[in-house]
Amino acid sequence: MEIYLNALFGIYNQSGFAGLSWGNLVMIGVASILLYLAIGKGFEPLLLVPISVGCLLVNLPLSGIMEEGGFLKYISFGIEHEIFPIIIFMGIGALTDFGPLIANPITFLLGAAAQLGVFIALLGAVALGFTVKEAAPIAIIGGADGPTTIYLAAKLAPHLLGATAVAAYSYMSLVPIIQPPVIRLLTTKQDRKIRMEQLRPVSKKERILFPIVSTVVAGLILPASVPLIGMLMFGNLLRECGVTDRLSLAAQNEVLNATTIFLGISVGATMDATVFLTPATIKIILLGLVAFAASTAGGLLLGQIMKVLSGGKINPMIGAAGVSAVPMAARVVQRISQKEDPGNFLLMHAMGPNVAGVIGTAVAAGVMLTLLS
Repeated sequence: MEIYLNALFGIYNQSGFAGLSWGNLVMIGVASILLYLAIGKGFEPLLLVPISVGCLLVNLPLSGIMEEGGFLKYISFGIEHEIFPIIIFMGIGALTDFGPLIANPITFLLGAAAQLGVFIALLGAVALGFTVKEAAPIAIIGGADGPTTIYLAAKLAPHLLGATAVAAYSYMSLVPIIQPPVIRLLTTKQDRKIRMEQLRPVSKKERILFPIVSTVVAGLILPASVPLIGMLMFGNLLRECGVTDRLSLAAQNEVLNATTIFLGISVGATMDATVFLTPATIKIILLGLVAFAASTAGGLLLGQIMKVLSGGKINPMIGAAGVSAVPMAARVVQRISQKEDPGNFLLMHAMGPNVAGVIGTAVAAGVMLTLLS
């Protein structure tokens, strides 16, 4: 009998139950909630399912999956060395039509105004006791830009990578919930019914020159932005040049999909209970919410000014799309406009500031890297 008991005790000591802590249980619960939001509610499943699984795996004790030689340890090299975020930017560029931005360049200003939350969060993070280098990736959450948040955190505050990445991607997935109340607060029913004139056609020459010129200008003015802006524009050039269709399709599909899987699992793997369950994480999540709401408000307020200056020809709602969540924010604007007026089509108008927001957040990250590195 004693032999059997010793054997059972030995098996128990080698099982995950022996190393299971209350923190692991909490994080397994968090992973379950994220999976429910992704699968049950459809909130950004392509992002949240891999993140949730990564969180689940890293919180199963004694697996060794994140130790030296473990699978996730090797995969995490891609976020620790900023490889995955930059490849994601290439894929976004290949997927995105920059035509609405080229056709209506004034929407660049709406993308810039939507960076308001970035700077509010930066000041708020410093006020809550974070260093300036820690505050920078926290602030980028306000732009609703997961890859840029990861890129900046890996450069300036690697220990905050998990919390900032999860906050950024969570708020990206919650765009359809967070933005509508802010839009309704800062616009009237008549504002939301404004119809905008059809955008002018954009020539192929303009589409090809735009990514090339943007890369050169951004690179000369702000060299630190080259990895993000350069690969974003490279992806778009593959899309628009007309002679690299196979590469463009690969960037949009196989390359982007595979990178998204590894990025998500790697982000989830940073959610180990001992690192994630801290007061700093709660502060980051709250600051991220404030930053995202403020960024939406910043775009809307400039949209209101542009509405007045244009004599009522610009619908101020398109300013809300100035955050980097492409194309989710633009779709939110379209959905709200059609609730007020089923015949109103603002999607392409909203895509201009939406694309500008991606560029604006990358530029903001470049500025922070330049000043803080």
